[in-house]
Amino acid sequence: MRKQSRFILSVLAFGYAFLYIPLLSVIVYSFNDSRLATVWGGFSTRWYGELFRNEQILDATFLSFRIAATSATLATVFGTMAALMLVRFGRFRGRTLFSGMITAPLIIPEVITGLSLLLFFVTIQQWFGWPSQRGFSTITIAHTTFSMAYVAVIVRSRLSAMDQSLEEVAMDLGCRPARVIFDITLPLIAPAMVAGWLLAFTLSLDDLVIASFVSGPGANTLPMYIFSKVKLGVTPDVNALASLFILVVTVTLFAAWFLTNQREKKS
Repeated sequence: MRKQSRFILSVLAFGYAFLYIPLLSVIVYSFNDSRLATVWGGFSTRWYGELFRNEQILDATFLSFRIAATSATLATVFGTMAALMLVRFGRFRGRTLFSGMITAPLIIPEVITGLSLLLFFVTIQQWFGWPSQRGFSTITIAHTTFSMAYVAVIVRSRLSAMDQSLEEVAMDLGCRPARVIFDITLPLIAPAMVAGWLLAFTLSLDDLVIASFVSGPGANTLPMYIFSKVKLGVTPDVNALASLFILVVTVTLFAAWFLTNQREKKS
């Protein structure tokens, strides 16, 4: 038993080290005085100042956050509607095709998705004159297209496990279907919707391939900006930005854990 526990602890320690040592190295090298991101030149905080004076990286960051927030919200709305149709509307004509179309973005390679969306935007621009240029709107539509599939899967699993008798009782007591959805169904599946929104937000913020296809001049997202910097050499201001992201995520997770723990104690 002791040998087995030691082996499990060793594997666990190796896994955590494999995941978190690169993140710690990024934080350490964000305080590097050298212009080279991988060469230590002494302790300094000047790259944090350089980060907030770099308009290109700030613009790319704000654009990525706007796209991620908008596409995640739209994906949550459409994904929840799709999940409700698949779970609550029973068998209907075209259900198999609709279910396949919802889950298709999960398995289609991003290169194929990006290329098809690019051809779609070029075609509708020739026919209708919109979009006049590719940027925020086209990237948002593209990210909503593949993110809603993830939301639909998460919400669908929650709906399938939910007790339908609560909705049936509400309808027996005189509630209309719309009120049942807004007063009972949506509050019960709210955790799944929040999880789907967070996943869609993360996927949009992290996407490089699809955004590269559907973006235009002057519309560089943060992953596109960092990828372009890799070709010329990454400077420590990118490490500083990554460290701030890690800090925000850590504080958010700690706050969520603390609030959850407080609610459990009260209950």
